[in-house]
Amino acid sequence: MLALHVQHVVPRITLPFFFLPLFSFCFTVECARHYAMDDTSELLQAASDFAHCPGVQSEDSARDFLDRFPLPLMINALETESNVPGLENTLVACLERLFNTKFGASLIPQYMPFVQVGLQADSQAVRSLACKTITCLLENLGNDYSVTARLISDFNIYPLLLDCLINGNEQVATVAMDAIKNLAGFPEGMEIIFPSAKGGDTDLGIIASRCSSLGRVRVLALVVKLFSVSRSAASTIYSLNLLKLLEAEIRNADDTLVTLSVLELLYELAEIEHGTEFLSKTTVLQLLSSIISNTSTESILRSRAIMISGRLLSKEIIYSVIDEHCLKTVISSIDGRLQSMEPLDKDECETALESFGHIGSSIQGATLLLSGSSPAARHVIDAAFDRQGPQGHGRQLAALHALGNISGETRSENKIILNSEAEENLRRLIYETASRSSKLTPSGLFLSVLQQDSEICIGGYRMISGLVARPWCLMEICSKEEIINKVTDPSTETKKIGMEARHNCCKAIHKSLTKSSRASADPAFAGIDSKLQEAIGIGPYLVKKHVEAQPIVMTAERF
Repeated sequence: MLALHVQHVVPRITLPFFFLPLFSFCFTVECARHYAMDDTSELLQAASDFAHCPGVQSEDSARDFLDRFPLPLMINALETESNVPGLENTLVACLERLFNTKFGASLIPQYMPFVQVGLQADSQAVRSLACKTITCLLENLGNDYSVTARLISDFNIYPLLLDCLINGNEQVATVAMDAIKNLAGFPEGMEIIFPSAKGGDTDLGIIASRCSSLGRVRVLALVVKLFSVSRSAASTIYSLNLLKLLEAEIRNADDTLVTLSVLELLYELAEIEHGTEFLSKTTVLQLLSSIISNTSTESILRSRAIMISGRLLSKEIIYSVIDEHCLKTVISSIDGRLQSMEPLDKDECETALESFGHIGSSIQGATLLLSGSSPAARHVIDAAFDRQGPQGHGRQLAALHALGNISGETRSENKIILNSEAEENLRRLIYETASRSSKLTPSGLFLSVLQQDSEICIGGYRMISGLVARPWCLMEICSKEEIINKVTDPSTETKKIGMEARHNCCKAIHKSLTKSSRASADPAFAGIDSKLQEAIGIGPYLVKKHVEAQPIVMTAERF
């Protein structure tokens, strides 16, 4: 058998760069003919062993394998022996591992014609391999971006990746998107994706307008993926009006599945660091508010719109770029849903309360939730202390965590206390809720929360940790000995998250007690302070006391 390896030959030939595609194609095709096999069993077994070998394949093992079975031989087998059972999948898995090594990746530029053919193959497995091979090429060529971009351009790779994205199966679409995202990681790649000349075959706006609904969603998913690459990429996408594609799909609510998919993409955008900045320049918030307020819209769409709104309004930057009236409209639409919900709308109700918690994590959001004569936060406070058994467990839990956020448990120390109107409404709502209950006082409400199951207790610890920064709440906490005993007892919680929440609650109460001039002047608080200090000193986790060995005196047994 011919032992010549392609990798040993090509570097010794010096040709102008523009001859490489033609030379590489002719050379590798000729080699493939020489490597035709009569019996593929040996290749199949070796490829299977290489593909399924545990751990990361070393560079030496990749070299050894390719010395035995050069790439032209495997490529030829893929083209001519696809009817052999298991051969295609085995070779695809083997080549994928080979190209993931630096040595294997270094060979990819010589085999670009076959990558090009692979991107157009009927086999989805081969197309997936070709997409992954492009990713390996982009990740392993170091800083030689101009050479990489030239290879991508000369072999028309980007349009083929777009075709894989739109027309491939789910796996092919995913790996094609990953390859395009990698391409967007350097300026020359961005120029390929977003050329200065608009309106070409790769214009994402034009492609989306011609696609099926599935194709459009995939194009929009690519836009979101590229948006996350960098602020520069996001700026380009915004300037090309590609975010308008998402807005158009949200407006066109004919297909619930498509709308839901686009809302999921919008949720991803809201999570991206620079996403809020650009989304605030669109009509997205108004569209979300319309979905939330529309009673004929399906509940699952309203729930996603509510959650996305909460995520967006949790970012402080949005309060400096969006008109307050618009923000209040969004909060009012969620408030309206909570007011009109039936008891059966349990999931949507929990989502709305959780969304208020996200909004309340910022000081501006918490202030808006507690503003006005009928603050939106009243729903949170009502649900936090409304014990409805198993049916209302999720609702109460979501409300307690939301109240923890609104009261400042997650905010820095100088951003806990709100303006006078918001603070007065917070105090008033809690006292009014207590007066309507059998507990009569806020301290009674707090204790009833801490007497429930571990999940509810954790929400209660977080709520108290935020509220106790207010003097009125500190006095309520300290007036109930059972509350202090509960939060200072290290054996109360058995799970790590509960232990840490209880310990943080101790620290928050102690910090407020230390700052309180009223508490420092009253000797009655000394015992509470001592208990808290001891609990804080022990730490969050239960420490079993050391037990000394004790001798046991027994009457001697008689035989």
